[in-house]
Amino acid sequence: MKVNQFPDRTIEIENEEYLYFGGTAYLGLPTHPEFQKLLIKNILQWGTAYGSSRSANIQLSAYENGERFLANYIKADAALTVSSGMLAGKLVVEVLTPQTDCFFHFPDTHPAIKVSNSLPFFIGEKLNSRLLDNATEKITILTDSVPSFHIKPIDLSILNSIPSNKEITLVIDESHSLGILGTNGCGIFSTINLPNIKRKIMVSSLGKAFGLTGGVIASDSEFINNMATHDIFVSSAGMNAAFVQTMADADSIYLQQHQKLKDNLNYLDTHLIKNEAVHFDPNYPLIYPKIEGLNGLLATNKIIVTNFKYPTDTRDLNRIVITANHKKEDLDTIIHILNQNQF
Repeated sequence: MKVNQFPDRTIEIENEEYLYFGGTAYLGLPTHPEFQKLLIKNILQWGTAYGSSRSANIQLSAYENGERFLANYIKADAALTVSSGMLAGKLVVEVLTPQTDCFFHFPDTHPAIKVSNSLPFFIGEKLNSRLLDNATEKITILTDSVPSFHIKPIDLSILNSIPSNKEITLVIDESHSLGILGTNGCGIFSTINLPNIKRKIMVSSLGKAFGLTGGVIASDSEFINNMATHDIFVSSAGMNAAFVQTMADADSIYLQQHQKLKDNLNYLDTHLIKNEAVHFDPNYPLIYPKIEGLNGLLATNKIIVTNFKYPTDTRDLNRIVITANHKKEDLDTIIHILNQNQF
């Protein structure tokens, strides 16, 4: 179905208004009036695009401002912005490939950080025996913070089972946890403190909760400095400078919207009947219902949710997305339908 405006909490289809519980604008920023004003102000200052290399002789202070904000927000030593989350992942993999003897990936890892010769972290329900052998080598482990069809962050404690002869670099894609999980939405990067991880690297889209087209890489200062001199980064145009500056200017808006999202999730948790047919966690804004014929039922009640074929799974992705912009009456509508039809 095609629409002619950004789908916020409501969406117009063939001149009829529907409630919208889809997309990835978790903090509701693309339509937030004050956020839009900041962005427009920065477009007037920084223009609509800046196509020069970040390594050119002219350096825009917008990048320094935005990347300092991101590093502080994520609680990382340093951060680097790029034009998309997909590029962030591919660039990190490109840099790590010559430094890595063997890649391993968790189930349902996003294509942004997939490697063609990567080995599965698990074989069946057990750790890949390749991780436990006596070979001394450098390995890189790839994972999403919250894989598709899941509502809780990945449990990385299993990495403690890997022997010390493996030097571990962890790459975690936080596209669906940055702005949502952690203190004020900082994500889970700062909570990963396993002693046998030598280096951790976070990549994320900024086009989800953060509401701006772009991507971020966060890690220790040495790695980020090396990234900034890599051929692909040097030869690429950066993220839109107006967008990067807007992140630094919108720090209070991010906090406000994150609190609104938490309030909405707490409201759902209070009123939604707990049942295995409705996969929901009060800390995460996605609901995966297992109710036969639900999409038709929702459409009858003028509700649209996310549904599409996901590349890392054989199942259709069918999820209800809660955002900071949903009102209590919106939530009451979806709660009523789920409570009435999950048994």
